[in-house]
Amino acid sequence: MFTLLFVALFAGYAHGCGKPAYLPNVSRVVGGEDAKPHSWPWQVSLQYDKNGVWAHTCGGTLIESNWVLTAAHCISSSRTYRVLLGKQNLAEEEAGAVAVPVEKAIVHEKWNSFLVRNDIALLKLAEPVSFSDTIQPSCLPAEGSLLSQDYPCYVTGWGRLWTNGPIADNLQQGLLPVVDHETCTQRDWWGSMVKDTMVCAGGGEISGCNGDSGGPLNCASGDTWEVHGIVSFGSGLGCNTAKKPTVFTRVSAYIPWITEKINSN
Repeated sequence: MFTLLFVALFAGYAHGCGKPAYLPNVSRVVGGEDAKPHSWPWQVSLQYDKNGVWAHTCGGTLIESNWVLTAAHCISSSRTYRVLLGKQNLAEEEAGAVAVPVEKAIVHEKWNSFLVRNDIALLKLAEPVSFSDTIQPSCLPAEGSLLSQDYPCYVTGWGRLWTNGPIADNLQQGLLPVVDHETCTQRDWWGSMVKDTMVCAGGGEISGCNGDSGGPLNCASGDTWEVHGIVSFGSGLGCNTAKKPTVFTRVSAYIPWITEKINSN
């Protein structure tokens, strides 16, 4: 489901992180479209045990063979989680897909659900996954790196296809150009809600309604893809809302935290 919170290093595949075997179709789409199968091989479906049935709740990004990056607001201490990797269609059995239990969820110590601050969490998998053409890690951005206005990035997930629309079975992708901090913090945009540990993307006719909470904002750096954002919150007015872009946790602001947690766990 499209579960935005409404207002609401690193081992690589044989060819390195951020290089999918199946190149994504990255045309300038409005809204969203079915992703090319397995073109975002670091995308995971975070699922929880709902009365004996596994239910999709959020997205996430594989960054090491046994570590997944997601949003803090996706995690509840009362739930049992697993991640699905190598998936395109959540409703079908697919060759090469893997389900792995989550051994430990590490939520940022300063996560604040009221102010939506530090919306980041790491999931340690019970066992490492083997990388393949359909399961690969994303690269992390350089610490402190910022993206310029209108930098073309893509949100991916199994969320709603449009405001109050149906849930997608197939993995969706949508072009979300970056909105720089100066613009996004203007009074008629998000104002003081957005901090410098966040990155905004979309907020106009070119936008998307398909990025699950916790899922990645995928941005190309040369011939590799980096996860620059974690889907955090959006407008309660609906998708494609002018001047209300999707807000992501800015991954480059948390590289020291990610490194420390992985090294100590």
